[in-house]
Parts: sequence; C-alpha cells; structure tokens
Amino acid sequence: MTTELLQKIESINKRISQINFGNKPEELYEPIRYILTLGGKRMRPLLVLLGYELFKDDSETILDPAISVEIFHNFTLMHDDIMDNAPLRRGKETVHEKWDTNIAILSGDVMFVKAYELLLNSDSGDIREIINDFNECAIGVCEGQQLDMNFEAMSHVSEEEYLTMIKMKTAVLLGYSLKLGALLAETSKENAQLLYEFGCLVGIGFQLMDDLLDVYADQEKFGKQVGGDIISNKKTFLLIKALELANNQQREKLNHWLSAVTFNKLDKVESVTSIYDEIGIKALTEQKMNDYFNGGFAILDTLDISPNRKASLIQFANYLIQREK
Repeated sequence: MTTELLQKIESINKRISQINFGNKPEELYEPIRYILTLGGKRMRPLLVLLGYELFKDDSETILDPAISVEIFHNFTLMHDDIMDNAPLRRGKETVHEKWDTNIAILSGDVMFVKAYELLLNSDSGDIREIINDFNECAIGVCEGQQLDMNFEAMSHVSEEEYLTMIKMKTAVLLGYSLKLGALLAETSKENAQLLYEFGCLVGIGFQLMDDLLDVYADQEKFGKQVGGDIISNKKTFLLIKALELANNQQREKLNHWLSAVTFNKLDKVESVTSIYDEIGIKALTEQKMNDYFNGGFAILDTLDISPNRKASLIQFANYLIQREK
C-alpha cells in the first residue's frame, strides 16, 4: 500500500481514538472501544475519502461521516459474532465472549446510533439522500446476513443465490462507501451511482477472493487457519461449484465430509481441497473473481475524471485484488 493511503488510514485511526462514545456505565462503552482497537483494513472509510477525492481535495473535512461507515461495519461484526457464536475476532476474544451476549447486543446498538451521529457531522451533501441511501444499505446488509444464516440449513444453494448473498452482506457497504464520498463532494447523481456500482462489483470479487484464500492462502501470510470454511461446511463459491461439477465419486466423497460429525480437521481439509484441485475449482473461482474486478474497472473507466484523480482509488483497488491475507 502506498504511503499516501497509509497516511489516510493513520488519520482515520487517530480520529477514531478521539471519539467520545461515552463513559458510564463502563460495560456499555468499553466493548465499543475494544472492538475498534482490534485492527482491520479500514477500507470502508478509506473508500469514502477516495470517492470524495475524485472530485474535491479537502477530504479531511469529511472524516466523521467516513468513520460512520466503519462504526456501522463493526456494529455488524459484533452482532454477527453473536449469531455465529464466534470465539475470536482478528485473533482476540469477541465482545460476547469477553463480556457477555447482552452487553454485546447493547454496545452494538449504541454503535449503530453513533454511526448516524457521525454521518450527520458534515455540512456538505444532500443529507436526506445520504441518510436514505445509508438506510437502504443497512437493510441490505441485514438481508445478506439472514440469507447467509438461511444457507446453513439448506441442502442446496445455487451460484446465483450465493452471489446475491455476498453482494448484500459485503459488497453493498463498499459501494455505499464510495457513493457517500461522491455525495459529500456534491458531484452528479450519475457519478455517485457509477461509483456505487464499481464498489459493488469489486466487493463481490473481494469476497470471492476471501473464499479462495481460505483454502489456498499461504498459512503464514493468511494469519488464520487455512481451510476454516471447509471444516465448518460453509457454503462458499468453491463448495457450491464443486457440488455442481463433481462426478459421482467426487460428490460421494464431498457428501461424506459434509455429513461427518467427528473427523480429523487436517484430513478433511486435505481431502476436500484435493477434490477442488481435481475439478479445477481454483481456476474457476479466479475467473469469476476477475470477471467482477474487470467489470468494476470498466465502470470506473466511464467516469469522466482525470487519471490523476483516479490514481489513488485504482491503487487501493489493486491492493485489494493482489492481497494474500
């Protein structure tokens, strides 16, 4: 990542550390400070700034609305961890594990309210449109999470259903982040919508890359257990395509591992990965992923903005595409 982008992330983190979420009762506010110090790429607020800088230079004036998207994102993570009964988030205890479920729910609710408060902290843009778009995005994220939970009980999930789910759960917030930056810069609605579509396409590609890295990443670079999705039977693009394209013998093996209650984790990961290799799932996923990335860049090309203005956004998008963790 470039020095310029790292400096923007530093500014985002500095501003987050300055926000007074509240003090008493301590159990309500400490979990908010805790989850926001666990790290993360800060790519959503960064996209807000980059979307703004396509049209204007003074992005430091919109730090608070940019950070509102990060607060909302972490609110969804806090509640998702409860639903998933996840013990760890970025290698640390999740909020509901460190405190308890009720505290995690309430602290998340405060974060949602604070996201609105920060979103309103700007004098630029059509605030009615900004709030309406935020509401639509937030509902979409919830719909995506519900679909993801529905998939756990479904014996068959189609490729189209999966792509719709990841668009709602992950990609729409990336699209909204870019659109928010454009709206705050008071550019045309057409430009703002094109940036939203660019963000959504790149966001779907980003999630497909996550699916791929979970199986094929370098363990040391990935930072978490490779094969976690295989162990938990998560219906990713890789598994969905494997079940669709497998021959009878391969499907029988996959169904054996999917139905196994007790098993050696390493054996399961190695066996399922070998089936993916036989079918060519890695190449299929890379092709689908690149189709979305290329579609996004094609939209970005249609924006009548100087190449210099686009440079930082393109650099960051390429960073996401080339990541190994």
